Order: sequence, then structure tokens, then C-alpha cells
Amino acid sequence: MSGEPHVPAADETMELLPADVAQWHQLPADQRPCLLDCREPEEVEICRILGSICIPMADIAAAVGQLRDLSQHGLVIYCHHGMRSLHAARYLRERGIENAFSMTGGIELWARQIDPGMKRY
Repeated sequence: MSGEPHVPAADETMELLPADVAQWHQLPADQRPCLLDCREPEEVEICRILGSICIPMADIAAAVGQLRDLSQHGLVIYCHHGMRSLHAARYLRERGIENAFSMTGGIELWARQIDPGMKRY
């Protein structure tokens, strides 16, 4: 990615690469996209990306209002491999959060490409 990091337009893609998410994650907290971990609590206990908020997939419907408020600079959702997060991003887009994205490959790909010391499962 060149220049200033930016979240792409929603009509460009629904999935983001871990390298792009890692770059945005370095922005000041008031400028970066919200990072949402949609895995189950027992998965989050194994590993997580610091600074992310955790809302299990089953609780996302009840959190749409909260997530809308947190999505000012974009909302990047991740899970273990990227399937649940892709479903969550679609669900949130259908409810008006157009800048919801899924991180391709989930925390597994993040661990392999960005944080090799992260515990994996």
C-alpha cells in the first residue's frame, strides 16, 4: 500500500488483506478503523489482536447500533479463517454499515504474515 493508509470504498471490496489492516492499525486510535473480533470467548483467550473489540458472532445483531457508532473510520471484522467475519460484514452492510469489511484469512493469516509469534490454534 502506498501513501497514507485508507479504507477502500465499500463498492471496491468486502475483504481486506492483513498487511493493509496492520498498516491501519498503526494509525492513531481516533483515525483508524475499528477492529472487531467476532470469534467465541474461548478462541479470544488463545490469541487476539491488541486493540480489537470482541463481540461474538451470535451477539452482533444486538450490537448493530454500537457498531454503527464505532464505524466512523471503517469497521474491520476478523475471525479464525475469515468466513464468519465475511458473513458478519455482509450482515452489517445490509443494516447500513457500508464500511464494514472482513479481514481475509482471519487471525490465522494475521499470525502467519504479521505476527509470527502469536499463538495459533
